[in-house]
Amino acid sequence: MRRGSWKIRIFIGLAIVAFAFIQRCSNKEENPYTGREQTINMTSEQEIAIGVQSAPEIAQQHGGLYPDERLQSFVDFVGEKLVDNSIARETPYEYDFHLLADDQTINAFALPGGQVFITYALFSQLNEAQLAGVLGHEIGHVIGRHSAERIAESSFWQTITMGASVGADAGNIVGSIGQNTLLKNGRGDELESDELGVLFMINAGYDPMEMIEVMKILKAAAGPNRVPEFQSSHPDPENRIEKIREAITKYGG
Repeated sequence: MRRGSWKIRIFIGLAIVAFAFIQRCSNKEENPYTGREQTINMTSEQEIAIGVQSAPEIAQQHGGLYPDERLQSFVDFVGEKLVDNSIARETPYEYDFHLLADDQTINAFALPGGQVFITYALFSQLNEAQLAGVLGHEIGHVIGRHSAERIAESSFWQTITMGASVGADAGNIVGSIGQNTLLKNGRGDELESDELGVLFMINAGYDPMEMIEVMKILKAAAGPNRVPEFQSSHPDPENRIEKIREAITKYGG
């Protein structure tokens, strides 16, 4: 009886894993803006909706929006200049740029669908071209559909982990493999966004070498206690600088 139930567990576990792989294959599509094949399980309209719905709460977590409308208008000007001079304008995404009041956290990020944020702490250290580099990088995340891809990949690994737990009590092992895969993919997202950011800067008339200065600012902000690259979703700034130089050469900046 126990052997029979063990066989049933194995069968169910394998069925769950097979389902996850079938679902993953059916969700494969080529990104029309980057040419990269991705696993995506949501539409661009759903991405936009997620971003718009989440934006107010995200802003609140960072102390709200920066109160100086003049500086916000400047961020809008640079962001819209990048969009208007790149493939971003051909996408269905609705780009909104938000200057956050947070003057302690050096950060910038994008939600699915085009909501882009930069903290005042980072903004205050940048010139216009460097700001363009940061915003261009974040636009790259939107166009690259990186958030949607991570959501789909996380769903896949959760299903695989469940199958491994049911079939062989190996959920923890599979889960850790999934986390490492997501971290590795996350680093790839950053490098792809850096390259797109360089291209957008060049198209908008900005000096792409200023992107390297941004990396130096980020490295200084991280300090000496930076998490090793293999544990971080972001590549080391030195590695990013090397890739940025390659992108500048590639696009003739």
